[in-house]
Amino acid sequence: MPLGSPLRVLAIANQKGGVGKTTTAINLGTALAAVGEKVLILDLDPQGNASTGVGIAEDARAVTSFDVLSGRSTIANASAPTLVPNLSIVPANADLVGLESEMMQDANHRPYRLRDAVAGLIAEQRARSNEVPYGYLLIDCPPSLNLLTLNAMTAAHAVLVPVQCEFFALEGISQLKSTIDQIKSTLNPMLEIQGVVLTMHDARTQLSREVASEVRNFFGAKVYETMIPRNVRVAEAPSHGKPILLYDYECPGSQAYIRLAHEIIERERQLRAA
Repeated sequence: MPLGSPLRVLAIANQKGGVGKTTTAINLGTALAAVGEKVLILDLDPQGNASTGVGIAEDARAVTSFDVLSGRSTIANASAPTLVPNLSIVPANADLVGLESEMMQDANHRPYRLRDAVAGLIAEQRARSNEVPYGYLLIDCPPSLNLLTLNAMTAAHAVLVPVQCEFFALEGISQLKSTIDQIKSTLNPMLEIQGVVLTMHDARTQLSREVASEVRNFFGAKVYETMIPRNVRVAEAPSHGKPILLYDYECPGSQAYIRLAHEIIERERQLRAA
């Protein structure tokens, strides 16, 4: 998948749970769609929270990312529209839990299943010249460095890392960076960290400010200027099956994700121009 491909694939990953990974996938996807991009979220977490968060009920997930990784469906056939114009999702459910043991039996192909499915999507988009192609594929990874996450990083152009502004934020970050470097050297030479987004930031607390400073010292310019604030409305939105931009467009969380989308688009433009 060369940089010149019309589709940019970003894996949203952090092996720690509760860092705002799925929230970022949902709301960044919505914000990108709101500024004119055509976006597909691929839910790769067996909990299926991204699917729930965009209003796809569990009993409506007839074709899922399990079917894509097991070769039963293409990404295009598994995608479902959401309430957001220009935003679709490949949903997930608990079937993914059993997939890892199945992939373990497939030593040669197991890291490449998603990469091959994404290549198929790109080929389909090129063949359908009358349709607007997806500009972004956002992969919501599970909160662990397992075979599903390995598939996501092998398929991706870059990784977007959400880091919460809390005490244990940096725990495991060096391990995640080492994993990305290892995948880059062995399975996916184009893999980069697209950026690091600070989530659950509370400017009133010394702890949030200290963590933000430490993360910026560790990752440097990779950290986005935009920080996602700790916001009750962002936390409420998934229970209503809506991204925050639909639930409360004016709230600070919505506005932060719009700014983040613009930052990401600008970085992508710079990469393509380089």
